[in-house]
Amino acid sequence: MPQEPEVILVVDDDPDILRVVEVNLRLHGYQVLLAKSGGEALAMLEVQRPHLALVDLMMPGMDGLELTRRLRADPMVTALPIIMLTAKALVSDKVAGLAAGADDYIVKPFDTSELLARVRATLRRNQEAREVSPLTGLPGNTRIQREIADRLRARSEFAVCYVDIDRFKSVNDAYGFARGDQFIGALARSLRRATIAAGLPPAFLGHIGGDDFVVVCSPDQLRPVTEKAVGDFEIAADELYDPIDAGRGYLELYDRQGRLHQVNIVTLSIGVALSSSRGYQHPSEVSEVASEMKAVAKKHPGNWVSVDQRSKHLGLPAQRTAGQETASPQELGP
Repeated sequence: MPQEPEVILVVDDDPDILRVVEVNLRLHGYQVLLAKSGGEALAMLEVQRPHLALVDLMMPGMDGLELTRRLRADPMVTALPIIMLTAKALVSDKVAGLAAGADDYIVKPFDTSELLARVRATLRRNQEAREVSPLTGLPGNTRIQREIADRLRARSEFAVCYVDIDRFKSVNDAYGFARGDQFIGALARSLRRATIAAGLPPAFLGHIGGDDFVVVCSPDQLRPVTEKAVGDFEIAADELYDPIDAGRGYLELYDRQGRLHQVNIVTLSIGVALSSSRGYQHPSEVSEVASEMKAVAKKHPGNWVSVDQRSKHLGLPAQRTAGQETASPQELGP
């Protein structure tokens, strides 16, 4: 399906400026909404959701600064990217626009090529920001799916690893969500170090959310990435537990009936889907198999890697568990 054009709202009381900007934006594939005042723009935003706004600084009644402040105060459009159009080149006016919440500014009269370049750059930055996990700074699910789709189109062999922390809820229950976020951050750093150490071609690391991560790498990078990530995270997790809990290797938690339970410390379950195992047509198919393999890995004690059996044997090494036992990666039958 063709991608829907991005919508740009242009707010300016000068009809000549509106016409020039509209023509150039439409020529480059954008859909354009026009407003001649701040009030008209606010009314338009009640029913329209543009991707970016070009706002004139000097307008009668509600000027661009006031309009920008109102947009930033509205939860529905607070993240709308705004480029301020100003006839004043004074630093104080530029600073005022940025302080009000504008993302960028351009001075009139402007070259249309510069305007288009700033529009593209601002839209790109905004899209990238929307796709990033606020906790880890890693690409989110939209970017993950695009990475898998790109690899499918390239027809190169790859592995998708779905990584999850076992018994993560016990950490939140025992220590609170702030400590839980530290465990998630530790896993993100461990996976980052592992993917960087794997060398070229560069492996991709994304954060679905919570304690779920995805690594996309070449099949021969699967062993070093998983081995290093597991070992690195074990060390980091031990340091995040209270010393008494880390020393005995388990948490003591009370259930709702007041009964005391011993819960083992966290480990990792990793499910792996390989491009060579099936004739994948869509990224969601790859994700489903990796998720299925992760569920299988969770049935086994300790750190565990489960690889779809309908793939060639990779000779993955045993992974060390927190209890110093070993567990070979499980490969499923059909």
